[in-house]
Amino acid sequence: MCDHTTVDAGYQPVKSADRTLEVLEVLASSPNRRGLGELARELGIPKSSLHGILRTMAKRGWVEADPTGTRFGLGVRALQVGAAYLDADSAVGLVAGVLDELAAEFGETVHLGRLDGAHVVYLAKRESVHPLRLFSAIGRRLPAHATALGKVLLAERSAAQLDAILPDPLPTLTPRTITDRAALDADLARVREQGYAVDHEENTDGIACFAVAVPYRQPATDAISISVPVARLRPGTAESMIAALRRGVTQLRSARSLVEDHHA
Repeated sequence: MCDHTTVDAGYQPVKSADRTLEVLEVLASSPNRRGLGELARELGIPKSSLHGILRTMAKRGWVEADPTGTRFGLGVRALQVGAAYLDADSAVGLVAGVLDELAAEFGETVHLGRLDGAHVVYLAKRESVHPLRLFSAIGRRLPAHATALGKVLLAERSAAQLDAILPDPLPTLTPRTITDRAALDADLARVREQGYAVDHEENTDGIACFAVAVPYRQPATDAISISVPVARLRPGTAESMIAALRRGVTQLRSARSLVEDHHA
């Protein structure tokens, strides 16, 4: 489900619209098509009502069914809207050149990510040139506390904001994921002090990641990162990547005034 909250205490959602958006969010978070029964159970929507919603969404191209007509996934309209979001986002365009430079320098996977509640979402990426690399996809959402991108952005939030954002308990992705809140708070304090975050195989086994925040907004909503298999880490590799990320941020500061703050 989505992490978005409303500042209007009297807010009451339109039930049909709310259910439709819940269907989209669940399908977007599912790697495989979902059956009517399992969707109904997860969303708490009667099968008859959900079937009508899915039929309407399928007719408009938001949902597609498999050949049996019993399992559902996102349709092409969802792709079009996602692409339109990225095309209209000035930050994605302004960061593109820095992502290109980082990818060319190291040959490793490079990401631009945005904080979305307790998650971080990949907005842009540059693929590694190596067969052994991190699997990722634009639009993928990951728990922020388990990624360098997410931690460098969480570090810019106050304790009260973190209490409101972070789930309890913190989910585990790998044996190295920080799931103790006190330990995470200590890690975020180090991030604030040093100005960058490190993911030590906390999101994916065998992958390390280094990230810095993009200073377009305060607190920052976006960050850039380099991900590298630990098998390719050599003495000085981490330091070189962090230094390059910082140089990229220095370049981006000059373009800060050009970014339309339409996510405020």
